[in-house]
Amino acid sequence: MKDQGRSRGAILVAVLWTIALLSGLAMAASTTFRSFAGVVTVHRDRLRADALLTAGLEVASGVVRRLELEETPVRDVEARLALPGGQLHFRLNDEGGKIDLGKAPVELLSSMVRSLGVPNAEGIAQRIVEWRSPEAPDPLNPRPVPVQDESKPQVASASQGEFPFSDVRQLANVPGVPPALAAAAAPLLTVFGSPTVNPLTAPAEVVAALPGIDASKVRAFLDTRRRFPTDASRLQAVLASAQSFVAAGPQRVVSVELTATLEDGFVARATAVIVVFQEDAEPYRILAWNPLGSGREDRARTAK
Repeated sequence: MKDQGRSRGAILVAVLWTIALLSGLAMAASTTFRSFAGVVTVHRDRLRADALLTAGLEVASGVVRRLELEETPVRDVEARLALPGGQLHFRLNDEGGKIDLGKAPVELLSSMVRSLGVPNAEGIAQRIVEWRSPEAPDPLNPRPVPVQDESKPQVASASQGEFPFSDVRQLANVPGVPPALAAAAAPLLTVFGSPTVNPLTAPAEVVAALPGIDASKVRAFLDTRRRFPTDASRLQAVLASAQSFVAAGPQRVVSVELTATLEDGFVARATAVIVVFQEDAEPYRILAWNPLGSGREDRARTAK
C-alpha cells in the first residue's frame, strides 16, 4: 500500500510539473505572439503613414505648380487633407527666400553672422567662403566629378575643394564656426537657392540678417509686403542699401513639412525639399528627404 501511495504521489507531482510546464509555454507563446502582433501593427502603421507622406508630396507638387503659374509667393502655404486612413498636414516655403550657404557673397554671410550676435562676423564669413568650392555649385545642375588618375598619389585637401555644401548642417564642419552659430543659422540657410534672396518669400529673420537692415526697416518691409505681396521692385526699394542682395526669381525649389496622422493615432513626420519644373516629365523631384520620427501620440494633443 505504501508503495502504491508513493507511486501515486510521484505521478501526481509529474502531472503537476507537466501542467506547470505547459502553462509556462502557453504564457511564453502568448507573450511572443503579442510582441509579434505589436511589431506587425507598428510596421503596418509605418507603411500606411509613409503612403500618406508620399501622397502629401504629390499634392504639394501640384500646389507649387499652380502657385508658380499664378505668380503667388510660396510662403507659409499650409493645407490639411482628409485622406483614406488618416489626415495629412503640410507647409510649403520657397527655398529661394533663404540665404544660400554655397553661393551667398561674403557681405551677406557676414551680416547674417552679425545678426545672430556672434563676434568676428567678417572672419567667420571669410572662412565659409574659403571652405566652400571656388565655383559655387548648383545642386540642380551638379558639375561632373573629375576622373582621378590612380597612378598619382591623392592628397587630401584642407578645404571642401570640389565637394560643396550639400546640407546646411555642414556649416559646423567649417573651422572656426561655433556649434551654436551653426545651429542658430540653420533656419536661415539653404543649399538650393541663389546668390540673392527672394524678397517675396524671405522670412522675417532672413530679412533682418540682410546688410544694413535694422528692426525699423524689417517692420517697414513686412508692412509693405502685406500690402503688396507680389511687387518685388517696391519691396527692393524699401530695403534701400540691401536691395542688391535680393531679387525675385522662380519658386521651383520648395521645402515641404509633412505630418501624417492615422485614424488609430499613429503619427509620422518628415521634411523634404522638392524641385518642380512645369515641363518636366516627372511631377516633382526630391532633392532632400529627412524623416523626423513616428509613433503614437495622444489624440487630444495631436488635434491641437
